[in-house]
Amino acid sequence: MKILIIRFSSIGDIVWCTPVIRCLKLQLPNVELHFCTKKKFHSILEHNPYIDKFYFLEDSNSLLDFTKKLKNEKYDLVIDLHNKLRTWLIRLLLFRKTISYKKLTWRRFLYTKFQIDTMSNQLHVVDRYLQTIHYLGVTNDNKGLDYFINPKDEVEIKALPIDFQNGFVSFVIGASRFTKRLPLEKMAELCQKIHKPIILIGGKEDNKVGENLISFLNKSNFKLPIFNACGLYNISQSASIVKKSIEVYGHDTGLTHIAAAFKKKIYSIWGSTSPIGFAPYQTENVILENANLSCRPCSKSGTDICPKGHFKCLTEISFEF
Repeated sequence: MKILIIRFSSIGDIVWCTPVIRCLKLQLPNVELHFCTKKKFHSILEHNPYIDKFYFLEDSNSLLDFTKKLKNEKYDLVIDLHNKLRTWLIRLLLFRKTISYKKLTWRRFLYTKFQIDTMSNQLHVVDRYLQTIHYLGVTNDNKGLDYFINPKDEVEIKALPIDFQNGFVSFVIGASRFTKRLPLEKMAELCQKIHKPIILIGGKEDNKVGENLISFLNKSNFKLPIFNACGLYNISQSASIVKKSIEVYGHDTGLTHIAAAFKKKIYSIWGSTSPIGFAPYQTENVILENANLSCRPCSKSGTDICPKGHFKCLTEISFEF
């Protein structure tokens, strides 16, 4: 049996697909698994032993030409875990048996637009992904998420500054949108409560925020070691650091969800988005959120400004742990 799984983005969502990949490969006899995503996300699954072949959609690709390549594979089944217009068109053009996961679009719209409680009894998105393959006799093995790191990307403890070689926590300061990221003062407040050496994790775009945070903490006589690793490592190297952490603090973003693959205790921070159905999966998790606002959640994936202008979801969040 030859199966194509489609999920184009983004980091956290692709990592949430990994139980589907593993369970299909281990529970179906002689299955050949192909995975279709964007080229920039290849490294997330590059060393996943359960995937036999990749196909990458580039922005320059003609959808028709791209689908012709897929059509040559003569798939027995196409599993659409993205379920957007583009993936619907691919499924239509392939003209093969397809299944797709239920996105709960209207429920999420009502929840984030009007704060109507339509989501409280919903399964985690990982379990909804897995529901799409139940009819094949494939069940959740409850082993959680996978993230496989190339040995060359493993960051050795001895390669870190000496103050971090006897244990540290990771603080994932990156976030894709403004309303998912703590303001600088609240980041500093959180750091003051951690009481362990801290490594700041994020991409190149987060490096300046990391430097500003350290400067802010130094002015308040912060005594513990803190190291800005934002932009110094690729995604798998950053995942390696997270893997070696005592525990992880992070916004609703990819590396925070990758930490769940390593069964880390995670303190996950939620602003305009909601953890219902999207919290770190099958790992010890402490939700940090301002649950006393009638305007929250206001977005399913964050926005660049607070719609109400006050940003109380994160400016008035308290850290009780």
